[in-house]
Amino acid sequence: MLIILLGPPGAGKGTQAESIVKNYGLAYVSTGDILRKAVKEETPLGCKARENMNQGQLVPDNLVVEIVRERLMEPDCFKGALLDGFPRTVDQAVFLDQALPDIGTKIDSVLLIEVEEDELIERLTGRRVCSDCGANYHLKFKPPKVRNVCDQCGGDLYQRDDDTLETVKERLDVYKKQTEPLIKFYQEKGLISEVNGNKDINGVYEQIKSILDNL
Repeated sequence: MLIILLGPPGAGKGTQAESIVKNYGLAYVSTGDILRKAVKEETPLGCKARENMNQGQLVPDNLVVEIVRERLMEPDCFKGALLDGFPRTVDQAVFLDQALPDIGTKIDSVLLIEVEEDELIERLTGRRVCSDCGANYHLKFKPPKVRNVCDQCGGDLYQRDDDTLETVKERLDVYKKQTEPLIKFYQEKGLISEVNGNKDINGVYEQIKSILDNL
C-alpha cells in the first residue's frame, strides 16, 4: 500500500500521519528527513543533493524522487509506505510515476485533507511555544492556565516567526500555487480521496480509515 497525504499547512497532516502509520503498519516517508539522512550518510545521491544545497539551490525534482525511490526500496517499506506532503509539484509527481514501476509498486490513494482558509489561519496564528521548555499551546484549542505563561515550567510563551499572520498567508499562497495543479493531476487519475479536515482529530481519522479500509 502506497499512500500520499496532501493538505495545506495547519490541516493536521502530521497528527493523522502518526495514526495511519501506527494502525496500518506503514513506513513514514518524509522528504525532509530522508534528504538530511542521505546527506549525512554521504550516499551518492546525498552528495549530489548537498552540492545543490551548499550553492543555495533547490534540490532538483528528479534527484528528490530518486532519493524517495531508494527509501521505498528499504525493508520497512515492503508492507507499504505513507508519503507525507510529497510530491509537492506536478513535475515531482511525473518523476515519481516514472520511478515506481521499477520497484514494483504504485500509488493506491492520495488523501487530501481539506480545511477552510479562515480555519487554517486561526489554527496557525494561534500557536504558542514556551521559550524555556518548548511546550506547545494554542490560544483557542489548548490555552495556558495563565496568559502567555507555560503551565509546565513558568516560561514565557511566544509566537514563532512562521506563525505570524503575514507568514501564514504567504505559506498558504505557496501551497495553492504548488499544490492545486497537483490535486488536478491526481484527480484526473482517479486517485484523490477528499477528507473533511474541519472535523475533530478523531472525526478526520475515521474518514481516512474508511477510505483505506476499502482500497
